Amino acid sequence: MSFGFLGIQFGFALQNGNASRILQTFGADVEHLSLFWLAAPITGMIIQPLIGHYSDHTWNRLGRRKPYFLAGGILSGIALLFMPNASVLLFLPPVMIGAGILMIMDASFNVAMEPFRALIADNLPDSQRSLGFSIQTALIGVGAVAGSVFPWVLTHFMAPEKAVAGHVQHNVIYSFYVGAVVMIACLLWTIFKTKEYSPEENAKFHPEEEETQQKESVMVIFKDFAKMPATMRQLGLVQFFSWFALFSMWVFAFPAISQHVYHVRAGDTTSVNFAKAGDWVTLMFGVYNGVSAIYAAFFLPALARAIGRKMAHAISLSIGGVGLVSIFFIQNPTMLILSMIGVGLAWASILAMPYAILSGSIPAKKMGVYMGIFNFFITFPQIINGFFGGWIVKNIFGGEAIYAIVLAGIFMLCGAVSVLYVQDNKDIKFLPVETVESDHTESFEPAKNIEHHTI
Repeated sequence: MSFGFLGIQFGFALQNGNASRILQTFGADVEHLSLFWLAAPITGMIIQPLIGHYSDHTWNRLGRRKPYFLAGGILSGIALLFMPNASVLLFLPPVMIGAGILMIMDASFNVAMEPFRALIADNLPDSQRSLGFSIQTALIGVGAVAGSVFPWVLTHFMAPEKAVAGHVQHNVIYSFYVGAVVMIACLLWTIFKTKEYSPEENAKFHPEEEETQQKESVMVIFKDFAKMPATMRQLGLVQFFSWFALFSMWVFAFPAISQHVYHVRAGDTTSVNFAKAGDWVTLMFGVYNGVSAIYAAFFLPALARAIGRKMAHAISLSIGGVGLVSIFFIQNPTMLILSMIGVGLAWASILAMPYAILSGSIPAKKMGVYMGIFNFFITFPQIINGFFGGWIVKNIFGGEAIYAIVLAGIFMLCGAVSVLYVQDNKDIKFLPVETVESDHTESFEPAKNIEHHTI
């Protein structure tokens, strides 16, 4: 079910690790980077609830969720091809074209990502959703590791390249090409190998829901927003702190590391250290994604089973916050790997635990739209950061991006405290995974057998 997400994260990791580098190559100033990144959360805030709403009421030959992540994946692949080549489109300054492509790319990623969350919630009972989202997080980590380290790997197989002002290095360009191919291939695997429940089959598992296939007005999203469960509202504060921190890391990690560790002067995009910093940051991102995959697959489910989902999330966020703050005290690039290990633990939990907590508090027939609405609590803090993050770096931090990373660590620690106050009435223990011989195509018993439907 989640293999396509691996491909999406390959491309998403390329964007996260290289977008600031590409935009700076095209002439963007450090204090303006967060404004260029604004396109991502703004489009996500609009698109995710819409995609969730319409996918709740979709059923065609491909299924319920699959048509959306297929369309989003294809558009994302096209954007990946154009992003590092913005300089060849001459009718606008390359930095503006790059920012526009970044907006299209992230909008497409949002179209593709949201249905994967709903797909897990559709196909698994509450007792297995924590495990399901953890497995999804592990596959996300595998794809993100591959996408993050790929530019760094390519530098070891390519001849030394002289940096040219205004032109993206070829190892980055080729990585984006490969990312587009990998993403489409993985999505097609999920589409051909995964079955979704028909409306009639889904109704057997959720007889308490008044399931209808009539299309409600899109305005119902606002009504659903007003009626969101208390758990979702409480998770909103946790998500605000977490995603404000992540946005700061993605936007300012490259300028922070290049300035603070590699001592690159502002505006110097042709020095050897500028390229080294860029490649090392992508490797660092690969480390935290790799740690995330391992932690989500082998440790996070057991930790949640032992101490509960809230406490597991709080501990993970705390370690991530300490990891971000520690970057300020490091001058040896190799030591940054230790910081990223902490970030990886937090990232795994951010991708799994809030969704596991949330999915038990929302009705099945509204799973898609509420997963989309929940994205508001992801995009809103990024929008706030986008508007004010660059201004803070310029006017309060004196252009030193490293302090934005320290602030990110503090916010992540705040998220660790706030999750302890979230109401999670279904903070249940993981049940053993049972082996079943039937697949989705066979007839179904009524909802009493729901616990036997396993991953």
